[in-house]
Amino acid sequence: MPLVPPYIASLEAYKAGKPIAEVQKEFGLSRVIKLASNENPLGPSPKAIKEMNKVMSGLNYYPNGGMELREILAERFKLKVGNVICGSGSESIMANIIRTFFCDDDEALTTEAPFIGFRVLVDSRGVKTTYIPYNNYHYDLPAIAAAINEKTKLIYLANPNNPTGTFFTQKEFEEFYKHVPERVLIILDEAYFEYARFYPYYPDSMKYRYDNVITLRTFSKCYGLAGVRIGYGFAHEELIANLMKVKLPFEPSSLAQAAAIGALNDEEFLYKTVTVNHDGIGY
Repeated sequence: MPLVPPYIASLEAYKAGKPIAEVQKEFGLSRVIKLASNENPLGPSPKAIKEMNKVMSGLNYYPNGGMELREILAERFKLKVGNVICGSGSESIMANIIRTFFCDDDEALTTEAPFIGFRVLVDSRGVKTTYIPYNNYHYDLPAIAAAINEKTKLIYLANPNNPTGTFFTQKEFEEFYKHVPERVLIILDEAYFEYARFYPYYPDSMKYRYDNVITLRTFSKCYGLAGVRIGYGFAHEELIANLMKVKLPFEPSSLAQAAAIGALNDEEFLYKTVTVNHDGIGY
């Protein structure tokens, strides 16, 4: 009997990009601009740092599982706390989705070259996944819908998409959704929501909710908190209740929750981040 399942033995460990300090030392550079992981070049919000400092003296106590942040997000988006989950980055919540809902013969469906984190997670669970080619760097939603079969459990869609930067509209999604059985879960990964929300025709999934759709968002990108690992998700309370059974009981950390709460209250920093990004694009 093998020590590990074949689908684990065949995996390669994820290799993170080199830290700036390591690149400076290796190549003798004084100034390095890191672009590999889409981190916020402005750093974290000053209000996030302030809130983190407030909880530093209480790090000897276990965190409350993100309850305070869940309550704030529920109030902001006019939901019940039971519709909200928090985790150590949206990728952690994604991992819990895969752990919670996949049975042995279930399959996943997404586009070719999706967010690498999703591919690593389904591969580590041994989930058979079908990858549909892009259509001019966009999700080919009709082709994905046509590929749904009786074993399909979950469809992963990132909007905007990483790495292509494209997005689909609400009309396109709703036409696609007509072909998705209620038993099939859909992850809508909106990690870059804050950057795209002012573009014409970009849809906010919180304005068209479905019981089998799980929206994921993060504080890692626009909010500049990649280093503390904090993300959140919205879904039907039954889905959230099952995810809460699987997630680590004290996730996210006290520092991460405090940072997220501070960042949510810093609209000025958020506006500056989006403006800098927009100006960098050049139009």
